[in-house]
Amino acid sequence: MPTGNQHQISHDEFERLREFIHRHTGISLSDHKRALVCSRLAKRLRHHGLKTYTEYYYLLSQNDPEGVELMEMINAITTNKTDFFREVHHFRFLSEKFLPAFKRAAHYGGTRRMRLWSAGASTGEEPYSLAMTVLEAFPDIHDWDIKILATDIDTNVLARAEGGIYSHEQSQQIPPALLHRYFLKGMKDQEETVMVKPALKELIRFRRLNLMDSDWPMHGLFDVILCRNVIIYFDKQTQSRVVSRLGRALQPNGYLMLGHTESLYGLELGLQPIGLSMYQHTKKPLAALASIQQCT
Repeated sequence: MPTGNQHQISHDEFERLREFIHRHTGISLSDHKRALVCSRLAKRLRHHGLKTYTEYYYLLSQNDPEGVELMEMINAITTNKTDFFREVHHFRFLSEKFLPAFKRAAHYGGTRRMRLWSAGASTGEEPYSLAMTVLEAFPDIHDWDIKILATDIDTNVLARAEGGIYSHEQSQQIPPALLHRYFLKGMKDQEETVMVKPALKELIRFRRLNLMDSDWPMHGLFDVILCRNVIIYFDKQTQSRVVSRLGRALQPNGYLMLGHTESLYGLELGLQPIGLSMYQHTKKPLAALASIQQCT
């Protein structure tokens, strides 16, 4: 951040930007995030040659008809911490409980169509972890209709996710057998990286989506939605509205998975907690899925 008084943010400037950010992203910024907003947006002021955050606010609110700077602001302000197989209990539940039950149901005439959504995909570790989990359970994947939607509000991280290239340090989070099976080792100047194999990429569609948008473009319902470490940045009213919409996007008996620090306590949303920051759509379970018990 610039030194001295250059690009310092006043109380009124912070309040205007805080309200603007909340309206466009749902992110609720407390007073102690003032320094964070100042530091993350300072580069946007330098980019445009602006001296104050008031000038920047008017650029966003009055001189950005195509929403180009709005996108840059969102990319700058959002947090994108993620890992492969983060909160591993969710993937264990999928591999040990949900996916085997889904296969049993299909054997007895149930659907062979499955849709999963990573809503907050960041740099791609979560959807690729989902894809590995699915491929391990369905080696005959081409006999099934299985797709993963991966969305995020930040276009920069989505571009990195689609590229599917990760550092050696990031790849250490992947079990060795899966790393060998689903990733290619970088060559020459890329030898400290790994690249996702096409088999994983074929399962995933990466799309930009702002959960605050009035219309979500998806058609059809999802069997599993991961929206982890996203609603923690929202206030209660926004959490309720977003999670209600996520619930309506679930198949009957479908599952919503949140981050371990996130809770729906006090929110009546038609979702039944089943432990481990997981919730199930409260329709009558299908026979084969009814046997799924909490994964411990």
